[in-house]
Amino acid sequence: MTTAEMGVRVDAETVHTLEIKKEIFVAAAPEVVFESVLEELGPGSVMPDGKPFPMKIEPWVGGRWYRDLGKTGGFDYGHLWGHVQVIKAPTLLELVGPMPMSFPAVNHVQYRIKAEGGGSVLSFVHRAMGMLAKDYLDGMPKGWEHAMGRIKKVAEGKGK
Repeated sequence: MTTAEMGVRVDAETVHTLEIKKEIFVAAAPEVVFESVLEELGPGSVMPDGKPFPMKIEPWVGGRWYRDLGKTGGFDYGHLWGHVQVIKAPTLLELVGPMPMSFPAVNHVQYRIKAEGGGSVLSFVHRAMGMLAKDYLDGMPKGWEHAMGRIKKVAEGKGK
């Protein structure tokens, strides 16, 4: 039986890769920064236009990171963004999963926090590969820049 007879289709789709790295200084202790990362990934998430974008994160190994969209017609609705791969509070959080992508892709996000100079250095890396759409490739850096700014603002606000 040929691949065509089995219903297999072969296309010349391009697999893209993405790597975004950011590092910022936050005038707050690592514990406060870690808590602020969880807040930004969870119920405190806000879109760049100011619209709330609440998520849920279960802060343990294997815990889900997802968007809970409630119930409709008796069914739970939502969007799984990933799972916690590594959690070592207050210095490391790694997430893996589809993130906001509804196409074949694999993502890994890492937040690393190190005490330095009376505050913390927050290092961020997002790596992805798959059939990444151009608008994702173009928009992801701005989205993560916004998220890092929010973490800094929230953490520094708590530190006062």
